[in-house]
Amino acid sequence: MPLVRRLEAVGFRAWPASSVQYDGSWQVRLTAGHPSNRLNSIVPLDPSDHRDVEVRLEKASRKFDAYGRPAVLRQTPLASPVLIDLVKEQQWTHFDETIVMTCDLAHAELPDTLDHLPTHDIGRFVDANLATDQVSPKLKPALAEIINAIGPPCGLFMIEDLKTGPLATVLCVQDNDLAGIMSLSVAKKRRREGLGLEILTSALRWARMRSARSAWLQVKAANLPALALYDRLGFREAYRYSYWRREQPQ
Repeated sequence: MPLVRRLEAVGFRAWPASSVQYDGSWQVRLTAGHPSNRLNSIVPLDPSDHRDVEVRLEKASRKFDAYGRPAVLRQTPLASPVLIDLVKEQQWTHFDETIVMTCDLAHAELPDTLDHLPTHDIGRFVDANLATDQVSPKLKPALAEIINAIGPPCGLFMIEDLKTGPLATVLCVQDNDLAGIMSLSVAKKRRREGLGLEILTSALRWARMRSARSAWLQVKAANLPALALYDRLGFREAYRYSYWRREQPQ
């Protein structure tokens, strides 16, 4: 449980929401300009905190109503079973199981791939990430704001082709001895060519040179190619989380 608490804390700092409110140990994260569930969810942080659970859940849900969004609850090992039983009873929809993985970076044998240096151009990185992820360019201001709000040092890595454009991106956030891997994406037409391994290895080398001893990342449980890549580099499962969504009436 201490590891879960620490990884949750560094995860919040690595991907900061624009609005964070607390109700007891519950964190209500909202970000108007970006749809990411990690930035828009109720996050319980103490398994024993289930006082007035029904009233508090309704209160938190109304904050999402004000944003015109369905309420989303993030279930980690820190969520109270009483709260999870309540959302099941209220017939919230369960979705997106995600695995949090860690790697002993200090002793990892990183492959000998072409090295890439991080860029300091946030706008260029955001453009590349949105292109490789095939996400609307309209999200550029929100994503740029999120990256600018990251407190710990971070490295922005890209692989580009002068003719065809961006091929791969990754964001590495170093929080003391922990390095968080975020926004890893490879252009759809260039997958399975080793670009993901190449750029991820560059980010991990950068973090290790800056004295990071462990690396962590989050990956959807259904993403088998990504899981194979992370397993190759020595990442192992630490815990899982998933989401519950309250459907809005039609």
